[in-house]
Amino acid sequence: MEEVRVPEKRLSDYRAIIGASAFSEILALASKLKGKRIAHVNATAYGGGVAELLQSLVALQRDVGLDAHWFVLSGSNAFFTATKAMHNGLQGSETPLTPEMLSAYRHFNELNAATFKDEYDYVIIHDPQPAPFVSLCERKAAWLWRCHIDLTSPNPSVLRVLEPYLKEFDAAVFSAGEYAPPDVPFKRIYVNPPAIDPVSPKNRHVYDEERETILSRFDVDFDRPVISQVGRFDPWKDPLGVIDAYRLVKKKIPKVQLLMIASMARDDPEGWLVFEQSARHAAEDPDIHFLTDLRGVGALEVNVLQRETDVSLAKSLREGFGLIVSESLWKRVPVVGGNVGGIRMQIKDGQHGYLVSSVKEAADRTVQLLRDPARRKAMGKAGREHVRRHFLITRYLREYLRIFGELKAAG
Repeated sequence: MEEVRVPEKRLSDYRAIIGASAFSEILALASKLKGKRIAHVNATAYGGGVAELLQSLVALQRDVGLDAHWFVLSGSNAFFTATKAMHNGLQGSETPLTPEMLSAYRHFNELNAATFKDEYDYVIIHDPQPAPFVSLCERKAAWLWRCHIDLTSPNPSVLRVLEPYLKEFDAAVFSAGEYAPPDVPFKRIYVNPPAIDPVSPKNRHVYDEERETILSRFDVDFDRPVISQVGRFDPWKDPLGVIDAYRLVKKKIPKVQLLMIASMARDDPEGWLVFEQSARHAAEDPDIHFLTDLRGVGALEVNVLQRETDVSLAKSLREGFGLIVSESLWKRVPVVGGNVGGIRMQIKDGQHGYLVSSVKEAADRTVQLLRDPARRKAMGKAGREHVRRHFLITRYLREYLRIFGELKAAG
């Protein structure tokens, strides 16, 4: 297990975006927690939404006076294969966990937990990967399990594996109240949906020179219509369905291009298999572009590519939240998203984009938006304000400060 270094951030840089009242509220909450020690533990430092959140959250927690730290697990391919199967099971997959998977899961948690010493006031364990820490470590702090997954219909056998650990936590934090499985006796439940960082490289303002330099590196004609999906190559994000929807759109708008933009995460070996399936499904279509961090597509490149997108797709089949939605709306790009979980939190159908339940519906709504620039502009404007009010990292920070304060008061 190793500690992750994060760049410094200043809450004052967000004041003009969130307003003086929200800024003062955060400082008031933080003043009651000065010097408190925080530890976050998760599976990877890059390649997914949890890592993006922690990059900003830990830095801001430090800036407001908390002593925050972030640790990531070490593990083998067998461990991460097991935890991905567990993740899929918690989202409803029927695939069982094998004895070998459970053995790898327990073994690497024991190895990692042996290197972790609880010298904190609050320990936040993110998702199922390090959940056994709660029973493997000598605990002194308030321990929270932060679940970023939609648990509305989990595979019961997988949930049973986790339940002995989950009920030991002092509190659980979910992205939505309905995600908390009623059969698990959590001591306390809090709700704190994820959020984007408006001043991070992925979401900040882009200067013309940066834009031109980055766009020149890609073999994409940005004078033609562009649709894109950003996210892991994960079956739940339905990349094959995205390609199918694009093909239906192309029948009506022949010049359309599709960008499939992703990071290949360390804790997701399944991602390589889904990437290969997606590439085969795309065949030799020159207007489907696979753009990953392996080809130099980092946070700023994603930012630029999102801003050059006419319609953003988020066609997930299940989604705990889906930061791509708020990222796109922040850049004034309407979203056609799956009518599931966290995407429903971020899109009001017909106001910021559309919620869809099939490939055909996704294609029809995308065509509708591509043919109506005025509607795209109006939805984009409304979407940005919606995100500013509800889905910025400062709100995420504020809610954690409230949670810490409540747990402190409860003793």
